[in-house]
Amino acid sequence: MLKEWSGGVRIATTCYGLWRLDYSPMQDVTNLWFMKVIAHYGSPDYFFTEYFRVNDTSRLNRNILAAITENDTGRPVFAQMIGESIPDLVRTARELCRYNIAGVDLNMGCPAPRIYRKNVGGGLLLSPEKVDRILGELRSAVNDRPLTVKMRVGFENTDTFYEILDIINRHSIDLLSLHGRTVKDMYHGVVKYDLIAEAVRRVHCPVLANGNIDSAKTALEVLSQTGAAGVMVGRWAIGNPWIFNQIRQALQSEPIAPVPLVEVRNYIDRLWQTPTAAKFPVRSRVGYLKMFLNYIALSVDAEGHFLRLMRQTQTEVELFNLCDRFLLAEVTKTLALAPYSGV
Repeated sequence: MLKEWSGGVRIATTCYGLWRLDYSPMQDVTNLWFMKVIAHYGSPDYFFTEYFRVNDTSRLNRNILAAITENDTGRPVFAQMIGESIPDLVRTARELCRYNIAGVDLNMGCPAPRIYRKNVGGGLLLSPEKVDRILGELRSAVNDRPLTVKMRVGFENTDTFYEILDIINRHSIDLLSLHGRTVKDMYHGVVKYDLIAEAVRRVHCPVLANGNIDSAKTALEVLSQTGAAGVMVGRWAIGNPWIFNQIRQALQSEPIAPVPLVEVRNYIDRLWQTPTAAKFPVRSRVGYLKMFLNYIALSVDAEGHFLRLMRQTQTEVELFNLCDRFLLAEVTKTLALAPYSGV
């Protein structure tokens, strides 16, 4: 599958076949440093930045911009925006197009209450008319590279779902990343893959399936169920940065290489050595690392002992001694290929 855009960008092809693997943008996580960490273990086909906040006084965030200008992962990067002011979204999109980006992405799916209450992110799904105006103006402004949208299937229900899909078509959006939950669902409840399949049939652009893609097995099942052009992986890549290579292996009908827990221990060391580590107190760094360990721990032991004890640690020494105890004690143990249920 190959799709050429007016700017010569190839977006729906990969070196291994029909499917695209993308890394879902997560605010305060998908920065340049973490993109490089992920790339060390096997990059997705594309990265999406954290969102650039757009309003009447906004300027391009330098830290997020670094994920574009200093990115040496070898993968294209989409610049994501969030906002509702049409003149400022257009201004920001034009500014971003001066950089080497794969395309401009509009966030219409962020489920954080502090975001959607401002009528941005997932809050836009309540106003199809506003979405229509925004996408119309952005399409006129972004004409030399892809304009893409990341959204959910609705705000509290799916009443506006099909109307917004038709708006996607009306403005020739180049790629739709669709999370199969509503905004109010947050990250709980069943992912409605059937609605992603409906979107695949209805829109004219490639669709990426997003939502609870926690393993290579799940990715293949979702691709089969939805007919999507690829998958977008977010939170579960934190717990398993090898997931992109594992999905590639599964797509090629190859055995999935298990990851020894000793390699997981090395990954944790890499996470600890953030470029800004020296600027923060150790207690803050411990808390930051625990944010990642909350996901890693779900695939370490079926009983959830590592997760429970990790959350109880207070100091760097306690935390790393615990990691050594669980991850280095048995050299033959491997990370589960999917998170353990019930942990």
